Amino acid sequence: MQHGKYRFIVGFLTVPLALYAIFVVWPFIQSIFYSFTNWSGLSPEFSMVGIDNYTRLVEDDVFWKSLWHSVLFALLVPLVTIGLALFLAFMVNVGGRKRRGGPAVTGVRGSSFYKIVYFFPQVLSIVIVALLFQFIYNPRSGVLNALLSGIGLDAQPEWLGDPDLALWCVMAVVVWATVGFFVVLFSAGMASIPAELYEAALLDGASRVTTFFKVTLPLLWDTVQSGWVYIGILALGAESFAVVQIMTVGPGGPDYSTTVMVLYVYQKAFRDGQAAYATTIGVALLVVTLAFAALVMRLGRRERLEY
Repeated sequence: MQHGKYRFIVGFLTVPLALYAIFVVWPFIQSIFYSFTNWSGLSPEFSMVGIDNYTRLVEDDVFWKSLWHSVLFALLVPLVTIGLALFLAFMVNVGGRKRRGGPAVTGVRGSSFYKIVYFFPQVLSIVIVALLFQFIYNPRSGVLNALLSGIGLDAQPEWLGDPDLALWCVMAVVVWATVGFFVVLFSAGMASIPAELYEAALLDGASRVTTFFKVTLPLLWDTVQSGWVYIGILALGAESFAVVQIMTVGPGGPDYSTTVMVLYVYQKAFRDGQAAYATTIGVALLVVTLAFAALVMRLGRRERLEY
């Protein structure tokens, strides 16, 4: 029986693991190999150059700027997104006042409507979101500066044209586009927590804030940790690339103030015809992503709570 069980499991895992190895693991191995060559990406011919690409990487000021911007994305976007999503989900599920004849723990009025509103950005393509905010940030005809003028403020920032503001504007768009998904995710997790735990805490005199940190967050921690890794990888990859590529001057400007690693990989490979150097940056991005995931999993490790 045991032999048959293992053969059954292996039979199910063989095809998925083979596909994963072919389409995920093998491209990574190829990238590492090409990073030691001078391949242009436009010709099948190349030669080995050793660690020349890595030496160039260390001396590349634009790479260090892109690395710093990617690190900011990986640290700040998940922090703001997860924090805001937890707050909104808690209010939707537990933050309401007790109603006469109703349960002791309930969400705010209209919580079902709020869930739909928060989730709405998820039905939009990130390209549409980036184009939408590009118009909002427009310094001459944008909604944001029009609102500032409407309330009597003379300041008319350039937003995406200001090197000191552009990166923060782009990160704000990523937060807006992703927070709704995590509100719904955390709402589902909070809905599964027995109401008796909240009622007992409130009867003992716990405030809403205490209830959140002592009841909700510990029981939701596994979901929060997984969400943190997920949003961090998104911020290092597709999400940051799309908004920077579409919204910013250059793209990646002004003065490389919004260039992130994944965009730099794209520019070197497809704009400059330096595929080998692009794979070298990609290897660095892989290391950063793995380090981020390992750090989050390490720092977030704690005893599992069940209910």
